[in-house]
Amino acid sequence: MELALRAQGDGQVVIEPRVHLVPEDSAHGHFNVLRGVVKPLNLAGVKVVGDFVNNYKEDLPSELCTLNLMNPHNGAPVAIMDASAITDIRTGAVTALGAKHLARKGSKVLGHIGARGTSYWNVRLMDHLYDFDEIRVHSKRKESQDAFAARLSKDLGKKVVAVDSWEACVRDADIVVEASRLPRPEPLLKTEWIKKGALVMPYGTMSAVELSLPDIMSKMLVDDWGQCRKGLPFGALREIVDSGKLHEGNLHAELGQVVAGRKPGRERDDETILFWHRGLSITDVSLGHAILKRPSACLGQTLRFHRGRTQCPRPRSPSDCSRAPRSRR
Repeated sequence: MELALRAQGDGQVVIEPRVHLVPEDSAHGHFNVLRGVVKPLNLAGVKVVGDFVNNYKEDLPSELCTLNLMNPHNGAPVAIMDASAITDIRTGAVTALGAKHLARKGSKVLGHIGARGTSYWNVRLMDHLYDFDEIRVHSKRKESQDAFAARLSKDLGKKVVAVDSWEACVRDADIVVEASRLPRPEPLLKTEWIKKGALVMPYGTMSAVELSLPDIMSKMLVDDWGQCRKGLPFGALREIVDSGKLHEGNLHAELGQVVAGRKPGRERDDETILFWHRGLSITDVSLGHAILKRPSACLGQTLRFHRGRTQCPRPRSPSDCSRAPRSRR
Protein backbone atom coordinates (compact mmCIF):
# COMPACT_ATOMS: atom_id res chain seq x y z
CA MET A 1 0.00 0.00 0.00
CA GLU A 2 2.86 2.38 0.72
CA LEU A 3 4.26 1.70 -2.75
CA ALA A 4 0.93 2.70 -4.31
CA LEU A 5 0.62 5.83 -2.18
CA ARG A 6 4.23 6.83 -2.85
CA ALA A 7 3.62 6.38 -6.58
CA GLN A 8 0.57 8.64 -6.25
CA GLY A 9 2.60 11.29 -4.42
CA ASP A 10 5.24 11.14 -7.16
CA GLY A 11 2.69 11.47 -9.96
CA GLN A 12 3.15 7.90 -11.21
CA VAL A 13 -0.52 6.88 -11.16
CA VAL A 14 -3.77 7.61 -12.95
CA ILE A 15 -6.87 7.82 -10.74
CA GLU A 16 -10.33 8.35 -12.18
CA PRO A 17 -12.95 9.46 -9.64
CA ARG A 18 -15.25 6.63 -8.69
CA VAL A 19 -18.67 6.43 -10.29
CA HIS A 20 -21.86 4.94 -8.85
CA LEU A 21 -24.76 2.81 -9.99
CA VAL A 22 -27.86 2.93 -7.77
CA PRO A 23 -30.38 0.16 -8.64
CA GLU A 24 -33.22 1.60 -6.53
CA ASP A 25 -32.47 3.47 -3.32
CA SER A 26 -28.97 4.36 -2.13
CA ALA A 27 -30.14 3.83 1.46
CA HIS A 28 -30.33 0.10 0.68
CA GLY A 29 -27.25 -0.19 -1.49
CA HIS A 30 -25.39 0.77 -4.63
CA PHE A 31 -22.41 -0.14 -6.78
CA ASN A 32 -19.09 1.74 -6.79
CA VAL A 33 -16.78 1.53 -9.82
CA LEU A 34 -13.13 2.41 -9.15
CA ARG A 35 -10.52 2.82 -11.91
CA GLY A 36 -6.79 3.39 -11.79
CA VAL A 37 -3.30 2.74 -13.18
CA VAL A 38 -0.12 2.14 -11.15
CA LYS A 39 2.72 2.82 -13.57
CA PRO A 40 5.57 1.25 -11.51
CA LEU A 41 3.58 -2.03 -11.47
CA ASN A 42 2.61 -1.79 -15.17
CA LEU A 43 -1.01 -2.54 -14.21
CA ALA A 44 -4.40 -0.97 -14.72
CA GLY A 45 -7.42 -2.00 -12.71
CA VAL A 46 -11.19 -1.62 -12.59
CA LYS A 47 -13.01 -2.72 -9.44
CA VAL A 48 -16.78 -3.05 -9.05
CA VAL A 49 -18.07 -2.99 -5.47
CA GLY A 50 -21.59 -3.87 -4.45
CA ASP A 51 -22.28 -2.16 -1.10
CA PHE A 52 -25.62 -3.37 0.29
CA VAL A 53 -26.42 -2.69 3.92
CA ASN A 54 -28.87 -5.58 4.50
CA ASN A 55 -26.63 -8.34 3.14
CA TYR A 56 -26.15 -9.70 6.66
CA LYS A 57 -29.75 -10.98 6.45
CA GLU A 58 -28.56 -13.30 3.65
CA ASP A 59 -25.36 -14.21 5.52
CA LEU A 60 -23.32 -12.17 3.04
CA PRO A 61 -20.76 -9.41 3.63
CA SER A 62 -22.04 -5.91 2.96
CA GLU A 63 -19.42 -5.41 0.25
CA LEU A 64 -18.98 -7.94 -2.56
CA CYS A 65 -16.37 -7.01 -5.16
CA THR A 66 -14.55 -8.08 -8.31
CA LEU A 67 -11.29 -6.65 -9.64
CA ASN A 68 -10.16 -6.74 -13.28
CA LEU A 69 -6.42 -6.23 -13.79
CA MET A 70 -5.15 -5.30 -17.25
CA ASN A 71 -2.02 -4.33 -19.13
CA PRO A 72 -2.18 -0.51 -19.42
CA HIS A 73 -0.32 -0.47 -22.75
CA ASN A 74 -2.42 -2.86 -24.83
CA GLY A 75 -5.51 -3.56 -22.71
CA ALA A 76 -4.81 -7.29 -22.41
CA PRO A 77 -6.51 -8.86 -19.36
CA VAL A 78 -4.15 -10.06 -16.63
CA ALA A 79 -6.55 -11.39 -14.00
CA ILE A 80 -10.12 -11.38 -12.73
CA MET A 81 -10.10 -11.54 -8.95
CA ASP A 82 -12.50 -11.83 -6.05
CA ALA A 83 -11.83 -8.47 -4.42
CA SER A 84 -14.03 -8.61 -1.32
CA ALA A 85 -11.11 -9.48 0.97
CA ILE A 86 -8.84 -7.16 -1.04
CA THR A 87 -11.23 -4.28 -0.31
CA ASP A 88 -11.28 -5.04 3.42
CA ILE A 89 -7.51 -5.36 3.72
CA ARG A 90 -6.48 -2.42 1.55
CA THR A 91 -8.94 -0.15 3.38
CA GLY A 92 -7.49 -1.21 6.72
CA ALA A 93 -3.99 -0.64 5.38
CA VAL A 94 -4.78 2.92 4.24
CA THR A 95 -6.38 3.66 7.61
CA ALA A 96 -3.27 2.30 9.32
CA LEU A 97 -0.95 4.31 7.07
CA GLY A 98 -2.98 7.40 7.88
CA ALA A 99 -2.40 6.65 11.56
CA LYS A 100 1.30 5.97 10.97
CA HIS A 101 1.90 9.38 9.42
CA LEU A 102 -0.75 11.52 11.13
CA ALA A 103 -1.41 10.22 14.67
CA ARG A 104 0.61 11.09 17.76
CA LYS A 105 3.38 8.58 18.36
CA GLY A 106 2.11 7.91 21.87
CA SER A 107 -1.48 7.21 20.85
CA LYS A 108 -2.95 4.60 23.20
CA VAL A 109 -6.76 4.87 22.93
CA LEU A 110 -8.66 3.92 19.77
CA GLY A 111 -12.36 4.62 19.27
CA HIS A 112 -13.85 2.77 16.28
CA ILE A 113 -17.40 3.28 14.98
CA GLY A 114 -18.68 0.51 12.74
CA ALA A 115 -18.23 -3.25 12.44
CA ARG A 116 -18.34 -3.69 8.65
CA GLY A 117 -15.81 -5.90 6.87
CA THR A 118 -13.13 -3.24 6.56
CA SER A 119 -13.31 -2.46 10.29
CA TYR A 120 -11.43 -5.58 11.39
CA TRP A 121 -8.34 -4.65 9.39
CA ASN A 122 -8.52 -1.04 10.54
CA VAL A 123 -8.18 -2.14 14.16
CA ARG A 124 -5.80 -5.03 13.61
CA LEU A 125 -3.28 -3.08 11.54
CA MET A 126 -3.40 0.06 13.69
CA ASP A 127 -2.91 -2.03 16.84
CA HIS A 128 0.14 -3.57 15.16
CA LEU A 129 1.58 -0.06 14.92
CA TYR A 130 0.49 1.37 18.28
CA ASP A 131 -0.25 -1.57 20.64
CA PHE A 132 -3.22 0.29 22.13
CA ASP A 133 -3.97 0.22 25.84
CA GLU A 134 -7.68 0.67 25.15
CA ILE A 135 -9.79 -0.21 22.10
CA ARG A 136 -13.47 0.76 22.05
CA VAL A 137 -15.91 -0.31 19.34
CA HIS A 138 -19.52 0.60 18.64
CA SER A 139 -22.00 -0.46 15.96
CA LYS A 140 -25.67 0.16 15.22
CA ARG A 141 -26.47 -3.54 15.58
CA LYS A 142 -25.52 -4.85 19.01
CA GLU A 143 -25.04 -8.41 17.77
CA SER A 144 -22.45 -7.35 15.19
CA GLN A 145 -20.81 -4.97 17.70
CA ASP A 146 -20.39 -7.69 20.32
CA ALA A 147 -19.18 -10.28 17.79
CA PHE A 148 -16.69 -7.75 16.40
CA ALA A 149 -15.29 -7.01 19.86
CA ALA A 150 -15.05 -10.73 20.69
CA ARG A 151 -13.21 -11.53 17.44
CA LEU A 152 -10.72 -8.71 17.97
CA SER A 153 -10.15 -9.66 21.60
CA LYS A 154 -9.32 -13.21 20.55
CA ASP A 155 -7.09 -12.29 17.61
CA LEU A 156 -5.24 -9.41 19.30
CA GLY A 157 -4.89 -11.13 22.67
CA LYS A 158 -6.21 -8.10 24.55
CA LYS A 159 -9.52 -6.77 25.79
CA VAL A 160 -11.61 -4.89 23.23
CA VAL A 161 -14.57 -3.08 24.78
CA ALA A 162 -17.97 -2.91 23.06
CA VAL A 163 -19.73 0.30 24.11
CA ASP A 164 -23.36 1.26 23.55
CA SER A 165 -23.05 4.85 22.32
CA TRP A 166 -21.10 7.00 19.90
CA GLU A 167 -20.00 9.30 22.70
CA ALA A 168 -18.63 6.48 24.87
CA CYS A 169 -16.64 5.26 21.89
CA VAL A 170 -15.31 8.57 20.61
CA ARG A 171 -14.84 10.95 23.55
CA ASP A 172 -11.16 11.66 24.34
CA ALA A 173 -9.80 8.88 22.08
CA ASP A 174 -6.36 9.47 20.53
CA ILE A 175 -7.50 8.01 17.20
CA VAL A 176 -11.13 8.03 16.02
CA VAL A 177 -12.32 6.00 13.02
CA GLU A 178 -15.86 6.44 11.71
CA ALA A 179 -16.81 3.58 9.37
CA SER A 180 -20.58 3.62 9.84
CA ARG A 181 -23.13 2.63 7.20
CA LEU A 182 -25.97 5.11 7.67
CA PRO A 183 -29.05 5.16 5.39
CA ARG A 184 -28.89 8.98 5.21
CA PRO A 185 -26.63 11.79 6.52
CA GLU A 186 -26.95 12.29 10.29
CA PRO A 187 -24.49 14.18 12.57
CA LEU A 188 -23.99 11.47 15.20
CA LEU A 189 -20.29 12.19 15.84
CA LYS A 190 -20.13 15.42 17.86
CA THR A 191 -17.20 17.80 17.43
CA GLU A 192 -17.04 18.49 21.18
CA TRP A 193 -16.07 14.86 21.86
CA ILE A 194 -12.81 15.12 19.89
CA LYS A 195 -9.68 15.37 22.01
CA LYS A 196 -7.12 18.04 21.12
CA GLY A 197 -4.25 16.35 19.29
CA ALA A 198 -6.43 13.47 18.06
CA LEU A 199 -6.52 11.99 14.57
CA VAL A 200 -10.04 11.63 13.13
CA MET A 201 -10.57 9.35 10.11
CA PRO A 202 -14.15 9.19 8.79
CA TYR A 203 -14.98 7.14 5.71
CA GLY A 204 -18.63 6.15 6.02
CA THR A 205 -20.81 6.28 2.91
CA MET A 206 -23.08 8.94 4.42
CA SER A 207 -21.92 11.93 6.47
CA ALA A 208 -22.02 11.27 10.23
CA VAL A 209 -20.07 14.33 11.41
CA GLU A 210 -21.07 17.88 12.32
CA LEU A 211 -20.31 20.77 9.98
CA SER A 212 -18.23 22.28 12.79
CA LEU A 213 -15.63 19.48 12.66
CA PRO A 214 -13.20 21.40 10.37
CA ASP A 215 -13.21 24.33 12.83
CA ILE A 216 -11.05 22.42 15.35
CA MET A 217 -8.64 20.93 12.82
CA SER A 218 -4.99 21.92 12.43
CA LYS A 219 -4.70 19.98 9.16
CA MET A 220 -7.14 18.27 6.81
CA LEU A 221 -6.08 15.57 4.35
CA VAL A 222 -7.77 13.25 1.85
CA ASP A 223 -6.68 10.24 -0.17
CA ASP A 224 -7.45 11.82 -3.57
CA TRP A 225 -8.94 15.28 -4.02
CA GLY A 226 -10.29 14.36 -7.45
CA GLN A 227 -12.87 12.05 -5.89
CA CYS A 228 -13.56 14.27 -2.87
CA ARG A 229 -14.17 17.60 -4.56
CA LYS A 230 -17.44 19.51 -4.52
CA GLY A 231 -20.40 18.16 -6.47
CA LEU A 232 -19.74 14.42 -6.24
CA PRO A 233 -22.15 12.09 -4.39
CA PHE A 234 -21.70 10.24 -1.10
CA GLY A 235 -18.89 10.25 1.42
CA ALA A 236 -18.22 11.05 5.08
CA LEU A 237 -17.31 14.71 4.46
CA ARG A 238 -19.62 15.32 1.52
CA GLU A 239 -21.65 18.05 3.28
CA ILE A 240 -18.47 19.68 4.61
CA VAL A 241 -17.00 19.90 1.10
CA ASP A 242 -20.25 21.00 -0.52
CA SER A 243 -20.67 23.74 2.11
CA GLY A 244 -17.20 25.08 1.30
CA LYS A 245 -15.63 24.26 4.67
CA LEU A 246 -13.06 21.98 3.00
CA HIS A 247 -11.63 23.08 -0.33
CA GLU A 248 -8.35 23.08 -2.24
CA GLY A 249 -7.29 26.26 -0.49
CA ASN A 250 -7.36 24.76 3.03
CA LEU A 251 -6.60 21.17 2.12
CA HIS A 252 -3.20 20.33 3.61
CA ALA A 253 -2.33 17.37 1.38
CA GLU A 254 -3.26 14.03 -0.09
CA LEU A 255 -1.85 11.18 1.98
CA GLY A 256 0.31 10.03 -0.96
CA GLN A 257 2.14 13.36 -0.87
CA VAL A 258 2.96 12.74 2.79
CA VAL A 259 4.11 9.16 2.16
CA ALA A 260 6.31 10.40 -0.72
CA GLY A 261 7.85 13.07 1.54
CA ARG A 262 6.48 15.98 -0.50
CA LYS A 263 4.28 17.33 2.31
CA PRO A 264 4.70 17.01 6.10
CA GLY A 265 2.42 14.77 8.10
CA ARG A 266 2.06 15.38 11.82
CA GLU A 267 4.56 17.93 13.04
CA ARG A 268 3.42 18.54 16.65
CA ASP A 269 1.60 16.54 19.32
CA ASP A 270 -1.05 19.24 19.75
CA GLU A 271 -2.18 19.14 16.09
CA THR A 272 -5.73 17.85 15.64
CA ILE A 273 -5.85 16.21 12.21
CA LEU A 274 -8.66 15.06 9.91
CA PHE A 275 -8.04 12.42 7.23
CA TRP A 276 -10.86 11.41 4.87
CA HIS A 277 -10.28 8.44 2.60
CA ARG A 278 -12.92 7.40 0.09
CA GLY A 279 -11.02 4.38 -1.23
CA LEU A 280 -8.25 4.38 -3.81
CA SER A 281 -8.35 2.22 -6.94
CA ILE A 282 -4.54 2.18 -6.99
CA THR A 283 -4.44 0.35 -3.65
CA ASP A 284 -6.72 -2.35 -5.08
CA VAL A 285 -4.36 -2.70 -8.05
CA SER A 286 -1.33 -2.82 -5.77
CA LEU A 287 -2.74 -5.48 -3.46
CA GLY A 288 -4.04 -7.50 -6.41
CA HIS A 289 -0.51 -7.44 -7.85
CA ALA A 290 0.95 -8.61 -4.53
CA ILE A 291 -1.50 -11.54 -4.39
CA LEU A 292 -0.71 -12.60 -7.96
CA LYS A 293 3.00 -12.73 -7.11
CA ARG A 294 2.42 -15.20 -4.27
CA PRO A 295 2.78 -18.96 -4.86
CA SER A 296 -0.86 -19.41 -3.84
CA ALA A 297 -1.88 -17.56 -7.02
CA CYS A 298 -1.55 -20.90 -8.82
CA LEU A 299 -4.84 -21.87 -7.14
CA GLY A 300 -6.50 -19.73 -9.77
CA GLN A 301 -7.56 -20.92 -13.19
CA THR A 302 -5.94 -19.81 -16.44
CA LEU A 303 -8.52 -18.63 -18.97
CA ARG A 304 -7.92 -18.42 -22.71
CA PHE A 305 -8.41 -14.93 -24.12
CA HIS A 306 -9.67 -14.94 -27.73
CA ARG A 307 -8.63 -11.89 -29.72
CA GLY A 308 -10.20 -12.65 -33.11
CA ARG A 309 -13.75 -11.52 -33.75
CA THR A 310 -14.64 -14.90 -35.29
CA GLN A 311 -12.85 -17.06 -32.73
CA CYS A 312 -15.18 -18.67 -30.21
CA PRO A 313 -14.30 -21.27 -27.60
CA ARG A 314 -15.78 -24.75 -28.04
CA PRO A 315 -18.95 -25.08 -25.94
CA ARG A 316 -18.13 -26.98 -22.78
CA SER A 317 -20.05 -30.07 -21.80
CA PRO A 318 -21.18 -30.78 -18.23
CA SER A 319 -18.38 -33.35 -17.97
CA ASP A 320 -15.84 -30.65 -18.91
CA CYS A 321 -17.14 -28.44 -16.12
CA SER A 322 -16.99 -31.21 -13.55
CA ARG A 323 -13.31 -31.77 -14.34
CA ALA A 324 -12.38 -28.08 -14.38
CA PRO A 325 -10.58 -26.67 -11.36
CA ARG A 326 -12.58 -24.20 -9.29
CA SER A 327 -11.47 -20.67 -10.05
CA ARG A 328 -10.01 -18.64 -7.20
CA ARG A 329 -9.28 -15.50 -9.22
